[in-house]
Amino acid sequence: MNASDQARAVRILVVDDDDNVRRLVSAYLEREGYVVIQAADGTAALRAVEVSAPDLVVLDLMLPGIGGLQVARRISAARELPILMLTARGDEDDVLRGFEAGADDYLVKPFSPRVLVARVRAILRRVGLEGEEREGAVEQGGLCLDPRTREVTLDAALVDLTALEFDLLRALVDHPGWVYSREQLLEQVWGYDYLGDSRVIDVHVANLRKKLGDDPADPRFIRTVRGVGYKFQHTAE
Repeated sequence: MNASDQARAVRILVVDDDDNVRRLVSAYLEREGYVVIQAADGTAALRAVEVSAPDLVVLDLMLPGIGGLQVARRISAARELPILMLTARGDEDDVLRGFEAGADDYLVKPFSPRVLVARVRAILRRVGLEGEEREGAVEQGGLCLDPRTREVTLDAALVDLTALEFDLLRALVDHPGWVYSREQLLEQVWGYDYLGDSRVIDVHVANLRKKLGDDPADPRFIRTVRGVGYKFQHTAE
């Protein structure tokens, strides 16, 4: 099984009564290749655990009906299933109660989706469901990006990128062929709460192209999708 297949096999249950939060979390996890099941309340969450057999649960505490703490206790009493609690209740007592109920980690709202994904990966690594090879180098058409060393080479020559340029390139390279809007790239690289001008993406893409020797009129790597945003094109395109 390669790293991509392994990631797709991991099932994550996202439980939150806020539709926007649930969709945001699900979108980021699905973008990373995970299979996501959603539930809007405690009863639906417990049913999903039984029916869908997730590998990890992202669980809000403040749920209608059966509360998040009770859901966590019932899950933990029945099976070994890692739980990441995601909640607006960040007091020390709330955090301690979460861990006592069976949480493996605790993230307070408002949160960065990229931090949430990193926490999910860390939990999955601890329980043996995600190997280190997922963080290995990615190669596309002479371009090699290594997230462990944060180095990029093009045709075996080192390319000097800033931290933001590296993160932007990685967001595109991770899913070749996917079209990202400027807003989606801002969420990926700067975080969901970035309030600046989305045209900053155009500036960084222009710098990336210059360093990669990419002609905007006939790009080797980063293609503009008019009216939408950018994509890293497949080497076969």
